[in-house]
Formats: sequence, structure tokens, C-alpha cells
Amino acid sequence: MLQAGRIASLSAALALVLIFPGVAAADDRNGDTIVVITGGATVAEGESVDGVFVVDGPVRIAGTVDGDVLVVSGDTEISGEVTGDVTVIAEPAVIGSSARIGGDLRYGDEKPEIASGAQIDGEVSDEGWSDLRPAGWIGWAGWAIFWFALALSSLALGLLLLLIAPRAADAAYRQARDGAWESIAAGLAIFILLPILAVLALATLVGLPLGIAVLLALLPLGAIAYVTTLWVLGRALVKPPRGRVVAFLAGWAIFSAITLVPFIGILAWLAAIVFGLGVLGLALWRARSPAAPPPEAQAAS
Repeated sequence: MLQAGRIASLSAALALVLIFPGVAAADDRNGDTIVVITGGATVAEGESVDGVFVVDGPVRIAGTVDGDVLVVSGDTEISGEVTGDVTVIAEPAVIGSSARIGGDLRYGDEKPEIASGAQIDGEVSDEGWSDLRPAGWIGWAGWAIFWFALALSSLALGLLLLLIAPRAADAAYRQARDGAWESIAAGLAIFILLPILAVLALATLVGLPLGIAVLLALLPLGAIAYVTTLWVLGRALVKPPRGRVVAFLAGWAIFSAITLVPFIGILAWLAAIVFGLGVLGLALWRARSPAAPPPEAQAAS
């Protein structure tokens, strides 16, 4: 059995229950996409949504999902239609005879029960997540310690940044909301080019101090980028009038759950850093442009 996914989802749920109980069982269907931290989700017959993401809880799909389905931990039953991929990480899935999956069916623990008559256009694949183990000397205990340190430090850093720069956080969210793909492209460019430029600077006597400074700044910059992504995800799920802190805690809990799973957690961590770098870079670039004067000022002049 793949226990890591179950532990991760329960950790996220416990954190939210302790900090803000109202978010823990949140079912956010904004934009017809179901996002559930804990409590499960149901797409009834005749109902249509754009996607389903569940961290912990049972999933029942009798209607139509015009997109992908991802279940970290929870029994999954599909008797309706999913046009995209279905990924079930930690618990078994039951695919009914009337089910239709337009993409791939991926699983990480037990092989799904697929009834006769079910239509799966893509491949059914075992991703082998249940066989993943932390490599080398780290071990499970070392991974748990690393995860705890990462979760605790990101929580403290995120809350501190919200306290000292709430407007900057709002600007970062607007950038991610209005230019997600631009942020991804910019983040990849920064993630790849910044270390290269720093190393090139080290090769010259004049650029040596700059190269050292940039290399030393990479770690804190990556940490800030990571918590920026946590904040953006949380604010996308927990919108005003809910406060910024509650929104950040939602994003933090989801990523803390995902990063508890070895290998998958590392990929999620890197993706969050890349996206956060892009969001911060573009938000800072746009902040360089002077704001247009208010209409009252223009009229007075």
C-alpha cells in the first residue's frame, strides 16, 4: 500500500482543521472546477464540471468532467465521462461499465477495477509510486525531517512576507491570475539563466563580486518564490472577503501534502519555485512602470 499519500493528505487536513476549520472541507467549484482538501467530491449524473482535484476523500463521478481528475487519497468510482486523464495516487479506483475516459488512466497503488464495457481511450499505466523510496542516506526518517523543516520554514516565511508586504502579495496574485503562462515562461528563463549568468560572472575579475552575490541570493530567492506560489494557489481557492492569511494557509496545506510524497514532492517543489520566480519577476517589472495619474488629477491639471 502507498501510505505516503494517505499521510500527506491527513497532514494537510489536520493543519487546516487546527488553523481554520472552515477551509478543511472546502469544495470550491469556482470556474466549474472542484477542488477539495478533505471531504470528498461528487459529480452527479447530469452535472458537468471542468476538473476535479481532491487531496483526501472519496470521489464519485456519474456526470461529466470536461478535463482531468486527480485524487491523491480516496476511493474513486467513475461511471460517467472524463474527457481528460484520470490519476489516482493512493487508493483503488472502480471504473464502471458505463464509464468513458478520454485520456490515460494512471494509478500508483492498487490496479483499478475496470468493468466490462468501460471505454478508456488512452493507456492504463502503473506509475510505480508505491515503490518509491527516498534515496541514499536520507531514508524515511530523514525525508520526514526535511519535509517538516520545509513546511515549517515556508509557513513562517509566507506569514512574515504577508505581514510586511501585503500589497506586493496582492500584486503577485494579480500577475499569476492575468498571466499564468507568461509567468511560467519567465520563471523557466530566470531559473535557467540566472545561475548561468552568475557562473559566467565568476569567470571575470570585475564580475566576481556580482557572481558571488547572485549565487548566495539564489537560496533565499527560491524560498520566496516557493511561498509566492503557495500564496497564489491559496488565494485562487480562498477569495475575498476571506483574509490573506487564511488564503496562504490553504495553499501551504495543499503543497505540504504534495511535498510529503518523495519524488512527486520534489517535482512539485521545483515547479512551485519556477512559477513563483516568474510571478515575482513579471510583477516587479510591471511595478517599474509609473502608474497613470487618477482622473481627478488629470482634470485639475
